[in-house]
Amino acid sequence: MPTLRLLRETIAGCYLEVFGYPAIAGLAQAAGLADAVRSLEHRTMAPLFAKNALIDEALAEHLRSFNLVVSFLYDPDGLFRASLERVGVKTLIECNPRVQPDGGHASRQLAWGLEKIAMFLEDEHLLRAHFERTPPKEKRVAIHVGSGSPKKNWPLEHWLRLADEMRDTEVVFITGEAEEARGMTVPAHRTNWHALPLVELAERLGTCTAFLGHDSGTSHLAAACGVPSLLLFGPTDPAVWAPPQPWAAVLLEETGDLATLEYQRVKLAAAPVVAKT
Repeated sequence: MPTLRLLRETIAGCYLEVFGYPAIAGLAQAAGLADAVRSLEHRTMAPLFAKNALIDEALAEHLRSFNLVVSFLYDPDGLFRASLERVGVKTLIECNPRVQPDGGHASRQLAWGLEKIAMFLEDEHLLRAHFERTPPKEKRVAIHVGSGSPKKNWPLEHWLRLADEMRDTEVVFITGEAEEARGMTVPAHRTNWHALPLVELAERLGTCTAFLGHDSGTSHLAAACGVPSLLLFGPTDPAVWAPPQPWAAVLLEETGDLATLEYQRVKLAAAPVVAKT
């Protein structure tokens, strides 16, 4: 999103289309950073990733209509680049999608490729919310109990205990298919936003006064919605992977093992975040 904002605000009056997975890329359109989304899973896309394959002429014409194509695809064999050259794309900028552990924040690394055409990611693109929000008058705290890896998760029983101790606060849990597969079950009496489409989840996060979670895409989404957050980090480096917005606080377990992160440390760190309105 910071890179899309950089493009949108640098190129005056530009039409910006995102080729990607609609469930994810739709967030860019919902945030007003993209004018349209086209699915990479459409059958006409497959030849772009094959050597000398016949490319649909309507797609080729559409690609030629853009003055600039920015690719974040992993293309080690250059097949996608060769396909775009064959159809006559005017300018292709390839941004390395592989984030390096010692290269600074991931968002800044992803934008490096645009420096070839004198576009530089600034704090105004990075340290801001991307969605509008109207927080409720009553406190509503969202807790995302999972992430992409079990190693990055604080034990579920701790989150449940913390929720039980939040008096006069509406607490909602966020889970997805990964948590369901790992048996991370939220009690039936708890509100659980389960496996919501990301655009809908962004809308609901915008109604929260605080967010608690881990190193996950959902945490980045909460920060992009402007929600004050506390994020628990252990095995991954927050300097690279934490949301960069100033309202996203990080609590780091120095051993790297979140299972050893003491309950009282999290409770104390969460208190000022939850208290914000």
